Amino acid sequence: MLKSLENTIEEQLHSLNNLQQEIARVIVGQQPVVEQMLICLLAGGHALLEGVPGLGKTLLVKTLADASALDFKRVQFTPDLMPGDILGSEILEEDHSTGKRFFKFQRGPVFTHILLADEINRTPPKTQAALLESMQEGSVTVGGKTLVLPDPYFVLATQNPIEQAGTYPLPEAQLDRFLLNIQINYPDARDEVEILRSTTGVARIKPRPILGAEQLLEMQKLVREIHVSDDLYRYVATLVRATRADTSASDILRQWIKWGAGPRAGQALILASKARALLQRRLAVTREDIRCLLLPVLRHRVLLSFQALADGIQMPQLINELVSAVPEPGRD
Repeated sequence: MLKSLENTIEEQLHSLNNLQQEIARVIVGQQPVVEQMLICLLAGGHALLEGVPGLGKTLLVKTLADASALDFKRVQFTPDLMPGDILGSEILEEDHSTGKRFFKFQRGPVFTHILLADEINRTPPKTQAALLESMQEGSVTVGGKTLVLPDPYFVLATQNPIEQAGTYPLPEAQLDRFLLNIQINYPDARDEVEILRSTTGVARIKPRPILGAEQLLEMQKLVREIHVSDDLYRYVATLVRATRADTSASDILRQWIKWGAGPRAGQALILASKARALLQRRLAVTREDIRCLLLPVLRHRVLLSFQALADGIQMPQLINELVSAVPEPGRD
């Protein structure tokens, strides 16, 4: 049984390695960002990519879609975008043979495998909320009818920092539906030179399609089989509970946190850790997996207090305090 699972993992990892190579042909550097996006795909979760304009967020999502051979649609979020522009709407049509008129639902771009919600925080909350059901249930309800979306279904959203003009903060309920909040930073000097070289010439590189929908669904099932010890389940639960004022083990955390993470954060951390273990060619989750993913899992689920903001506390500092306050399994 174990040998069969190992063989299956080797086959799937070979495809994942090819997928990463195709992405690397277009995307220079940004290995942690690419890894976290693949973790979202393997775990069946959505990703929120945040960074200033010009860092290639849209290109990264488009490249992933091209290399994965999945249906892909893009919605440019603007202040005048309406929910019907995303979900679809009923249009009045006429049967020319009988002259009768009827309403027909025209599907919107949400009916796809990968939906790029580009600059999602440039549209008001009313339109942002149109994605809530699709992100949680994999379906949309229009005109009293529930329509199932393709499987797999991913929302890969990009957003600019909220300090920039013309942005709207995402509702907490929607933020919680993103598995990871992935931060994209400026490239280092060597990567920036390579970006200039590769994007200003004549040749344009396009990745080959590597991974199909059926194979990706098999990989997602495989992720669910990755082992997590009872100690690590308890560790994750304790970490998440420590972000809440009434169950926090640290006075500093109680001062820094206004709003803690819910149970969905623990689910996200376990699933993301399983996906990372698979990428690392392991059959079991380790403490290192959990520590590496703690920041992208909690970054958008924990709200800093006014005191923390006034003191210049940033989320990485809070995560460090959280890890220090919660004993690791097997340690006092």
